[in-house]
Amino acid sequence: MALSSLAVTESTYLHATQLAYDTVAADYAELLRDELDTKPLDRAMLAAFAELVQAPEAGEVADLGCGPGRITAHLQSLGVNAFGIDLSPRMVAVARRSHPDLRFEQGSMTALELADGTVGGAVAWYSTVHTPPELLPKVFGEIHRVLAPGGHLLIAFKVGDERRHLDRGYGHELSLDVYWMPPEHIAELVSKTGLVLDAQLIREPDESERPRSGRQAFFLAHKLYES
Repeated sequence: MALSSLAVTESTYLHATQLAYDTVAADYAELLRDELDTKPLDRAMLAAFAELVQAPEAGEVADLGCGPGRITAHLQSLGVNAFGIDLSPRMVAVARRSHPDLRFEQGSMTALELADGTVGGAVAWYSTVHTPPELLPKVFGEIHRVLAPGGHLLIAFKVGDERRHLDRGYGHELSLDVYWMPPEHIAELVSKTGLVLDAQLIREPDESERPRSGRQAFFLAHKLYES
């Protein structure tokens, strides 16, 4: 795809995603507030990630696409020095109200306002599911850039190979694309970016996710130390 076409795609996707999550922010936060309570495998991956990023020399951990801050707060409860970044200013406002002791900033995963090699870990908890596939290399490239050598990535995403358009969600009318991605494709993108894949968990949908959603994937990866 030509560079100009990619720029149009990025601009359109960012505008649509921000508008949608600005619209649903308060209801989204309320509906998903306790979601982790019934997902032991999801919590296990977060706990493994938390253990990996708590080395004395590790830097802060960025929760990318943090929404209302529930994953950021969960990581903090596990002893992680975490902060959140989200595209939606209303989501950031909800996160700040809900977790006033944590730091939240507005920003885009396609152009993170973080210096090279400055974060000890990054989480993308279902925050790439609205990203057009042709822009995923840019997102993973940004994550690789901001991770410190030895830093870890945890990504959660929906397993499949399709795009669905939502015109309603969380009690609101909206316009938003959702992408289900093949795990082997995400693994290839991770590898091409220069990250090393350490672990994969693919689980079946639980009762709360059926029938609208399928299998869920969780990947752990790390950035190599420079030779």
